[in-house]
Amino acid sequence: MAEITLSDTLNRVKPSPTLAVTQKARELKAKGIDVIGLGAGEPDFDTPDHIKAAGIKAIEDGKTKYTNVDGIPELKDAIIAKFKRDNNLDYTADQVSVSSGGKYMIYAALLATLNPGDEVVIPAPYWVSYPDMVLLAGGTPVTVEGGPETGFRLTAEALEAAITPKTRWLIFNSPSNPTGAAYTAAQLKELTDVLLRHPHVMIMTDDMYEHIVYDGFKFATPAQVEPKLYDRTLTMNGASKAYAMTGWRIGYAAGPQKLIKGIGKALSQTTSNPCSISQWAMVEALNGSHDFLAERNTAFKGRRDLVVSMLNDANGIDCQTPEGAFYVYPSCAGTIGKTSNGGVKIKTDGDFASALLEEEAVAVVPGVAFGLSPFFRISYATSEEQLKEACTRIQRFCAALS
Repeated sequence: MAEITLSDTLNRVKPSPTLAVTQKARELKAKGIDVIGLGAGEPDFDTPDHIKAAGIKAIEDGKTKYTNVDGIPELKDAIIAKFKRDNNLDYTADQVSVSSGGKYMIYAALLATLNPGDEVVIPAPYWVSYPDMVLLAGGTPVTVEGGPETGFRLTAEALEAAITPKTRWLIFNSPSNPTGAAYTAAQLKELTDVLLRHPHVMIMTDDMYEHIVYDGFKFATPAQVEPKLYDRTLTMNGASKAYAMTGWRIGYAAGPQKLIKGIGKALSQTTSNPCSISQWAMVEALNGSHDFLAERNTAFKGRRDLVVSMLNDANGIDCQTPEGAFYVYPSCAGTIGKTSNGGVKIKTDGDFASALLEEEAVAVVPGVAFGLSPFFRISYATSEEQLKEACTRIQRFCAALS
């Protein structure tokens, strides 16, 4: 039989560090063990009824055919209105593109712009897919750490030091996955001042968690803070987080016409149009009532406060309080060098996560997956009952370390 070989491009991508923990969790569940999974990056709430009804109506009305590759006009109009309403940004239809999820929008933008040797600055901790998408598109990821001393935020000094003549993009995510850290307009201005000095660098924002913020935090996005960057910023958002539409797979972005046209070309030869039904549901999501957000954010905030409090009561754990999203990113530095009750020597956050899963049946994602150790990510997008039990188990695990 002929040998199957994989491409050099694919071989540049590393397997996800989360796979081992995920597989182990499946094995334990298959054995009937009560595993609490805190790794899922999606809301546990259902898609709001008025959005679901719009999808059902689209099916009943026969809106099930191919659409424009980069989105139906009605959705583009809704996106234009959203950017004006929420972000004070003005766009026209030829500056807007819609894709099968925000993830593919990011990849399509990279595919449309990167050449071998081009660098993309990625603040760490980062969403696990950013570096690998850059690699798949032929570029070189350049990670810049922002640790707990800066609230997990990129500083102006660190950004300045990371930019070279080869820098093509800065990927910017606020509120952040995995930390929940968010940037005020003033903090953003410090970064945009740096970018103004480097006109060859484009800015790609991942604003997926825009509407999931707490304690009166005011969201801002780079092109809004610094209008001089408007012509080189791709502002990306989508359906999945605020609207609990992860499975509907709708992402969208607005930016310079030439870039949007390039993204459309990439879409035309890869995915073609996003799901027609999902597009009509997204029209309703953007144009319809947003009253559900306040109630859900109140629930998320209560969960956040519960988890932060209980984790900080665990021996060797230190957890900051994030401004948004539905994650916390606690340090497990105080557990490194100790031995678990099951005899596992904790040398890394990967060891911590693995032993925690094996001994207490709690699945978390180790910080190595996000580019900054020794930390781990918890998603608190699950019930308070589950979170209390999980945190109790984490406390028990840490108390038994010696």
